[in-house]
Amino acid sequence: MRSDAVLPPSLPPRGLCRVTAAAYLGISPTTFDGMVQDGRMPGPKRIGARKVWDRHALDLAFAALPGDGDANPWDTP
Repeated sequence: MRSDAVLPPSLPPRGLCRVTAAAYLGISPTTFDGMVQDGRMPGPKRIGARKVWDRHALDLAFAALPGDGDANPWDTP
């Protein structure tokens, strides 16, 4: 049974698949992959053969991204 059929709407899943993690951030899976690769987003946790992203870790990484007018730490030498 899928987690969204079991969990109430007020309790979102903690672990997200790659596509859902990207959607959670409002970006494409390809953009998400690049951000994981360059370290702006966390890597997955392994549960058996599955890769699962921690929603709380995604929140922290998203909060650390620069705002539109903020200096971008990725651009500094």
